[in-house]
Amino acid sequence: MPPITALLHTENDALRLGRCLETLYPCDEILVVDHGSQDLTIRIAREYGARVLSAELGASPDAYLQSVRQSLRPGWVLCLDPRESLTEGLAASLFEWKSLSPGSLSAGAFSVFLRKETARGWVNIPAPQVRLVPSNWDRWDRTFPAPDPSAWALEGELLHFVLP
Repeated sequence: MPPITALLHTENDALRLGRCLETLYPCDEILVVDHGSQDLTIRIAREYGARVLSAELGASPDAYLQSVRQSLRPGWVLCLDPRESLTEGLAASLFEWKSLSPGSLSAGAFSVFLRKETARGWVNIPAPQVRLVPSNWDRWDRTFPAPDPSAWALEGELLHFVLP
């Protein structure tokens, strides 16, 4: 089974972080990179068993991948925003993905569909977003993996909440 490390970047996300962390049960490790939170973000992350790192000025996103536990390498990294939560369908898809033989995981990256909360209700974002990448991934768009048109889409969705 390939291990998955969830990677989140936080900054004063105490009001929403618990909801995100509650859904990460398919992950073997949670790594939170905190950007100077002044609220209870770090405490909440640790209560959910996350390892918390302090963000380093100018560090590239893949620099934090060096902090993935050695026992989980080579593994995969699931990148999330603290405002996002896995649906049950996506969690089930990740469990199924983990049960596949290593030879069938040859894709370079996997993408997910996103549903975003708006004032008028939920909106489906039509293009899947790359969020599950190997731990040696080196193509980034800020804190998320760069788009990859060859990425296979997993079933299920990420929910992106606007309100806490």
